[in-house]
Amino acid sequence: MKISFLLHNAYSIGGTIRSTLNLAGALALRHDVEVVSVFRTSDRPTLGISGKVKLTPLVDERPEAETFDGRHPLMAQPSAVVPSDEVLVQRYTALSDERLLDYLQRTDADVVIATRPALVVFLARHGSKRYLRIGQEHLSYDNHTPGVRIAQNEAIGRLDAFVTVSARDAEHHRAELPGVTARITDISNAVPRSRADLSDGRAPLVVAAGRLARVKRYDLLIEAFAKVHAERPEWGLRIYGQGPQKPNLQADIDRLRLNDHVRLMGPHGTMETEWAKGSIAAVTSDWESFGMTIIEAMHAGVPVVATDCPHGPGEIITDGTDGLLVPQGDAEAIAAGLLKLMDNADERRRMGEAARVTAQKYAPRKVAGQYESLINELRAERVTAMTKLGRRMRKAVRGLLPAGAATKKSAPQTSAQSSARTAAGTDAEPAAARHADGTPRPLRPKAGCRVDGQGDVLVSVAPGGVSGTDLSLVVRLRKSEEEFRVPLEASADAKAPWTARLSRHSVPEGRWDMYVERAGDGMRRRVKARLVEQRALLTVAPAPQAWWIPYATKDGYLALRTFRRTTHAEVTAVRAGEGSVTVEGALYGVTLGDGAALVGVARGEDLAGFEVAAEGSAGTWFQATVASVPGSGHPDKREWDLFLRPAEGAELVRVGRVSDDIVDRKGTDRYPAAALAGGEVRPFFTVTNDLAFSAAPKSSDGSS
Repeated sequence: MKISFLLHNAYSIGGTIRSTLNLAGALALRHDVEVVSVFRTSDRPTLGISGKVKLTPLVDERPEAETFDGRHPLMAQPSAVVPSDEVLVQRYTALSDERLLDYLQRTDADVVIATRPALVVFLARHGSKRYLRIGQEHLSYDNHTPGVRIAQNEAIGRLDAFVTVSARDAEHHRAELPGVTARITDISNAVPRSRADLSDGRAPLVVAAGRLARVKRYDLLIEAFAKVHAERPEWGLRIYGQGPQKPNLQADIDRLRLNDHVRLMGPHGTMETEWAKGSIAAVTSDWESFGMTIIEAMHAGVPVVATDCPHGPGEIITDGTDGLLVPQGDAEAIAAGLLKLMDNADERRRMGEAARVTAQKYAPRKVAGQYESLINELRAERVTAMTKLGRRMRKAVRGLLPAGAATKKSAPQTSAQSSARTAAGTDAEPAAARHADGTPRPLRPKAGCRVDGQGDVLVSVAPGGVSGTDLSLVVRLRKSEEEFRVPLEASADAKAPWTARLSRHSVPEGRWDMYVERAGDGMRRRVKARLVEQRALLTVAPAPQAWWIPYATKDGYLALRTFRRTTHAEVTAVRAGEGSVTVEGALYGVTLGDGAALVGVARGEDLAGFEVAAEGSAGTWFQATVASVPGSGHPDKREWDLFLRPAEGAELVRVGRVSDDIVDRKGTDRYPAAALAGGEVRPFFTVTNDLAFSAAPKSSDGSS
């Protein structure tokens, strides 16, 4: 059987994308599955896709690609199908209409499944009765604009089935559409078991993830966390995702002075590694059509504190057993739920274990089985209807024929024909990747890695991407000739990965790329990243003088960031208040003495530096408050790098933040500006994760 999914953009990040790719991968184990992405925005899907699933983009939005459609004349004309108040209506054009129509007319799929209202409408209007037409609702009945709601309601009546992700929402649709003959039912989203190690519950960290949109109420979560922080200052909160609310949420963090405790992490393509870092997960939405993040956290063994909002959380979580449900829109209740689990590690562990059991109900193979049952039932109903129609037609024809005449029967299908049809619907192993001229592409090694309890990095190279018997992992300093190598060890099992352990090396600070090298001919290939598990870096003893963090680069390669400092001042807090900025930190490789100072070294010869006294206790930590900087009111932007002078006449020590799992601080550790005399001074972290100040003049209205 061939099953096709219509998806808005398979190359982006989102709950609908994730659940569709999960389901497609599970169905592809037994069927021919295709994902049709209306738009293509990057070279490969961010979330990854099963090699058994065919991915077909229709409109290429990559400006650098040869197949770029941006200059096509139909791109300037609006869609004639998509409702005008669809949130992404501006993305749909006459060109996307043309490409979708062409696909729906020529596809040989047995089933076509549309995953958002615009595509449901398109499938209903232009799909063919040759195949089953199924629509999906990934939001809920009440969460669409009026025009979209009306258009989708009308479309549902033309489909064979319409599937919601919650039972309550299916009931709502049936109540609102009593005359619709299409099957309206519910099947949950598919959420695979985590490939990463489970949470050990040790890190004092709350994790939340989702689009930074108003409905997710991360503003409420931040407000609740401010109450939590007053009682449990050692705990932190990370919010993963992107969206229009990011500036407002950062403003909330600034206002509540939670900058060292609440971080907006941006989107992350492999959230399973991030859930494993947390000890508690939080969902504070006004509504959730399903709640994929709840199941993802549960798979990692992390209990969830969720608002009891329509529809998903209450259908997934059993309050007090595998998580906590708290009243919707109540910051006090959210804070109380978080504190309840923060205060009881045994309760967290018990709920986390129960959560893993609950999550198994949403395994892709089980969800795929439910879709198979629905499809088989719909096909059987169609056969029954066609049989009845055929009988009525034959009876009518016989009534028109002369007495004794007989109708011609169709020849029965031969076993060879049946076998050919069955074979056409089975999965074949994907062919090896080849160049345009047909020659095979060289193998690309792929590796996952994790940090163990000692801070060592364990690298596992998949056997399918390498060849040879004597292989090494080469770690090379970027923009340098310096490198070191570690032998890769093969397993007795040919299907098991090659492994290497990188023990803490005394290597220069910088970014290192990883390669697999074959001894026989010196062939070297850069390593693609699979899962990169950094969880242990949150609990291993900090050692900023020799620290390293494995990570995946933006283009998907495995890399290592190292910090090597004989002396270091690790920033623990930055407080930017009215009229001053206070910096606190821990000292490594040096102690504080007489004449200690925080020193600002100016960038540029025409700008003066500054220094303020630093004080501390036992010589192992420091604190310094900056009330003014020279030239902060200058009309041009000015910047200073910060250093600690531990004693009079001593060498300067860099002030930065390197000891945990965050590779680049510039995007996650943000601070408000402090109003100093004549200008605004804003602390920020540089590309080397060191602390600096930026100053801009204050305007007449007080802004900078």
